[in-house]
Amino acid sequence: MGRFLGLGFTLTLLFCMAQGKVLNYDFVVKETPINMLCETNRSVLTVNGLFPGPEIRAHKGDTIYVNVTNMGPYGVTIHWHGVRQIRYPWSDGPEYITQCPIPTNSSFLQKIILTEEEGTLWWHAHSDWTRATIHGPIIILPVNDTNYPYKFDEQHTIVISEWYARDTKDIIDEALESGGDPDLSVAYTINGQPGDTYSCSNGSAYNITVVQGKTYLLRIIHSGLNEEMFFGIAEHNITVVGMDGAYLKPLKTNYLMITPGQTMDVLVTANQTPGRYYMVFSPFVDTNAPSNDNVTRGIFQYSGTYNHSETPVLPELPGFTNKSDAGNFTIQLRSLNSKDHPSTVPTSITRNITITVSVNQQPCPANKTCTGPDGTMHSASLNNISFWAPSISILQAYYNNINGVYNKTFPDSPLFVFDYTGNVSALGEAANVTTEVLMINYNEEVEIRFQGTNFGAAENHPMHLHGYSFYVVGMGDGNFSDSYISEYNTVDPPYVNTVGLPKNGWTVIRFKADNPGVWFMHCHLERHASWGMDTVLVVKDGSNSDQKVLPPPGDGEGRAFPQIKGFMPSPGTVEASPGADEGHRVSGSQGDLR
Repeated sequence: MGRFLGLGFTLTLLFCMAQGKVLNYDFVVKETPINMLCETNRSVLTVNGLFPGPEIRAHKGDTIYVNVTNMGPYGVTIHWHGVRQIRYPWSDGPEYITQCPIPTNSSFLQKIILTEEEGTLWWHAHSDWTRATIHGPIIILPVNDTNYPYKFDEQHTIVISEWYARDTKDIIDEALESGGDPDLSVAYTINGQPGDTYSCSNGSAYNITVVQGKTYLLRIIHSGLNEEMFFGIAEHNITVVGMDGAYLKPLKTNYLMITPGQTMDVLVTANQTPGRYYMVFSPFVDTNAPSNDNVTRGIFQYSGTYNHSETPVLPELPGFTNKSDAGNFTIQLRSLNSKDHPSTVPTSITRNITITVSVNQQPCPANKTCTGPDGTMHSASLNNISFWAPSISILQAYYNNINGVYNKTFPDSPLFVFDYTGNVSALGEAANVTTEVLMINYNEEVEIRFQGTNFGAAENHPMHLHGYSFYVVGMGDGNFSDSYISEYNTVDPPYVNTVGLPKNGWTVIRFKADNPGVWFMHCHLERHASWGMDTVLVVKDGSNSDQKVLPPPGDGEGRAFPQIKGFMPSPGTVEASPGADEGHRVSGSQGDLR
C-alpha cells in the first residue's frame, strides 16, 4: 500500500518574534524509503522525509529564510515557483541560471521575498528531474487572515504528482545520452497516495471528510513533470477563484484543466446527498508523444450516517484528448480586477517579441547510435534556439561581467517566417544549440507572442517565467495575426506565472519589466525543458538605486552561495570561469551537439 508521508507542519518552523514578519524554515534534502505500488527497498529524494514536502505558510509581504541542507547523493537546487523575488534573483534557484547546485553535505540559506503574491504557490527542486519528489506548497495568506474576496469554512491543499518506477535523474540522464524518450511515470498521486485503481494500493486513497452545507477551499498544485490534467468532483460544481497566487473572478464549472507548474484555488460546497464521491485527476493528452493515460482518484466523503461501504460516484470528465474542453476552460479565466486587487495591464508596449515554440530533432553525432525518431536525438527550441546551460550560473556571469558564458543575441522574432502550424515536413527540424539570452531594458512594457509550431510531437506547452507574473491578453488556434490585437483583453486578463500555449496555436502575454535580474523562461513539461525549450531574460538595472539587482548573499545572509569551485570574482573581472566552456542541458548531461 502506498504510504502517505504528509503535508503537515512536521518541519522546524521558527518565528523571529522581534520582526514579526520574518520566518525561518529548515529543509533537509535526503534519501527516504517509500513503499509505493509493490516496490520494496526503494528510496527517493525528499525534503525532511516527506512526499509531498513540507508546507511553507506565510502572509503577504513576509520574508522567509529557508536553510537548505543537501544530504542527497548529488547536487540540487530549490525554486520558489511564482515568487517574484524582487531585485533578488540569487535565491530563485534554477541550476546554472541563478546558481550552481548545492553540493552534497552543504547548506545554502535562501531568502524568499514575498511582495504582491497572495494565494497558493509552491516550491520545487530545479535541477535534473528531482522535482518529481522534491516539492511542496507555499500558502500565502492575506495580511490580516480575513480579507479574502470570497468566503469558505475550511481549506485543504491538494498536490498532484507523478510517480516513477526508478530514479528520475537516471531516467533523464539516459534519455539525453541516447536522444530517445525518457521513461513515463507509472502513476499519479494525490498528496502522496496513488488512489484505489493501482496494484498494491489496497484500496487506499486520499480523502477529505466534509460536513453538509459547508464550503471548502481546495488549493490545487500540479507538481507533475510531463502530463496536464482535468479535475472534477462527482456531482459537485467547483468555483475557481484564484490561480498562481492571484485572485480570479469566480468561475463556476464542473471541471478544470491544470498544467504542470500551475496552481488553482477552488471552492466547493458540500450540497449533495451525504455519501462518498470520487475526485479525479485524468490526463489531458493532445499529442502523439508517449504519455501516461492512468488516472488517480481521491474521495470527497460526507460525515454522518449512510452506507460508507458503497462505491463512490465517479465524475464525468472530458476525454483524454478533448482539446476543445481544455481550451474552453482556460479562455474563461479572468482576473478579479477589484478595488483591492486591481489589474494593471500594460497598454503602452515598448518591446514586442515573438517566440516560436517547437519540438525538434538533432542529427545523431558520428559513431553513435541514437534512439530518437528515425535515429535522431530529441530536441526542443524557442525561436529555433535550443538552450544549452553553461557550467557557471548566468547570474554569476552577468553580475560580475564575465565574458564567454552566454550571448546577448536571442532574437525578438523568428529568423525565418513560415506557416508555423501547417505542413512543415519540407523544413529541417534541427535547431541551433547555444546559450542565448534576451536582454530587456528596465521598465519596458513587454509583449511576448508565443507561437506554437507543427514540428515533431506538437502539443500544449505550459510556459513559465521566473521573476514575474504576467497578463494573458490573448490566446487562439493557428498562426497569430495582427488582426487579433483588437480582440485582446486588456481589462481583466488572468495574472499568472504559467500559461498554456495551445497545440498549434498562440498565446500573448504582457508585463512591465520592473524586476531587474536574470530570469529563466521555459516550458514546464520537464522533457521539453530538458531538450532545450528554454531561454533567459536579463532585465537590466534601472537608473535609481532601488531599481538595481541587490548584492549577492554574503557569509551571513545567504551563506554558502553555490558557485563553481567557490569562484566569485569582484565586479569587472572578465576572465573565463573554470569550466565555462563545458556545456550541458539544464537537466542531466549530454554530448555537445554544436
